[in-house]
Amino acid sequence: MSSNNLDTLYRQVIMDHYKNPRNKGVLADDSLTINMNNPTCGDRIQLTLKLEGDKVVDAKFEGEGCSISMSSASMMTQAIKGRNIEDALKLSEVFSLIMQGKDYEDDIDLGDIEALQGVAKFPARIKCATLAWKAMEKGLKE
Repeated sequence: MSSNNLDTLYRQVIMDHYKNPRNKGVLADDSLTINMNNPTCGDRIQLTLKLEGDKVVDAKFEGEGCSISMSSASMMTQAIKGRNIEDALKLSEVFSLIMQGKDYEDDIDLGDIEALQGVAKFPARIKCATLAWKAMEKGLKE
């Protein structure tokens, strides 16, 4: 597939997650809640995680922001549901490498997250893409 076709496909995936976000909402009960914002552009997110033992059994988000930050949150919540904490944090490390334009172990199935690779070319947008991931890391490490 040519680079131009791939960029178009990736843009479509990002816009699909933006217009039809997965896991939008708030978890109640004994969920872990993390609030973060990006003051430089105004993006904000409230991430709620339901943990059972060392497993992320559910994840939802609410927030406001650009298409990159909101679609990244949608993709991230999809990717971590059902994973153990260690795997979710490993996925976050891989995502960070992608955002830095660095090589990563490609034995991990990134799914739709792969569509965000192009963000690395736009340094001003990297914080948008990583906001939800930083919230998830903060919640799982504390």
